[in-house]
Amino acid sequence: MAVGNSLANRTKTQSTKTGITTFLNSMAVISNIDQALGKDNRQRFITGVISAVNNNESLKECTNQSILSGSLLGESLKLSPSPQLGHYYLVPFNDKKYGKIAQFQLGYKGYIQLAIRSGQYRKLNVLAIKEGELEYFDPLNEEIKINLMIDKWDEREEAPTMGYYASFELTNGFRKAIYWSKKQMMSHADKYSAAFSKDATKINTKYGTKEKVSFEDYEAGNYDPKDSWMYSSHWYKDFDQMAYKTMLRQLISKWGIMSIDMQNAMESDMAVIHEDGTKDYADTVSEENIVLDQDLQEAVEETTEPEKQEPQEETAKEEPQQFFK
Repeated sequence: MAVGNSLANRTKTQSTKTGITTFLNSMAVISNIDQALGKDNRQRFITGVISAVNNNESLKECTNQSILSGSLLGESLKLSPSPQLGHYYLVPFNDKKYGKIAQFQLGYKGYIQLAIRSGQYRKLNVLAIKEGELEYFDPLNEEIKINLMIDKWDEREEAPTMGYYASFELTNGFRKAIYWSKKQMMSHADKYSAAFSKDATKINTKYGTKEKVSFEDYEAGNYDPKDSWMYSSHWYKDFDQMAYKTMLRQLISKWGIMSIDMQNAMESDMAVIHEDGTKDYADTVSEENIVLDQDLQEAVEETTEPEKQEPQEETAKEEPQQFFK
């Protein structure tokens, strides 16, 4: 199913005062949704988008057009907008030109869905390795030896993470595996996420220059709770989940078989899709403009004074299991 930019170009951006339900049920938008998706898919699509928006107060403030564009992209990939499923997310961002807009973010479960759908993968696995479990990883032969604390699973959940492992086996027998230490993942996040800082740093915000603690201090709780709004990036809130996505993206994009849908998803990941079809990526968005560099479900209200704490989203953490053995 092709979703062209013509839909975005033909649909005029509504005032943010117009609710998403009214916008999606307007005759002009219905006509364009029917043209892009087919009449039989219209109501399911509209219901899914409305549900996703209603679960995020900040997303309600985004332009209806950016929500529609991101949702149509997700629909073209046959992924669900439900935050509970975690296929993809519409993430609110502030933009000086366009106002508050929704960014498309692919979740690690979205990568898994697209890989399964391709029919090329016999096995796909991603896992956090806890302290004391790794005996060795041989990058030349891609062999790993891990002693999982299977008999102490609850203790394992609470143990510190030391690294991440991902692997796949194709239906033709080709295998690939990678391992990254947590420090390597932290350096990656520091380089590619505008909202994440591995080390203590100073940032420019709408409240002036602020000091952020290092990620290690953040994990240890050594920061002022009234500054929680500075740590809204999901790299802070659920580092492991973002690491799983990074591992799958690195693994599949470099060595896996990529369907057309997978290629489209990777090209559009972390993008804000504008009416003219152009895309802005999270890496190019300044820290002071980020509303929430993450996905999930709870309302996030912008503060007007730095001493007020911004409510944060809640994320149910999951330990990924091995898929389609």
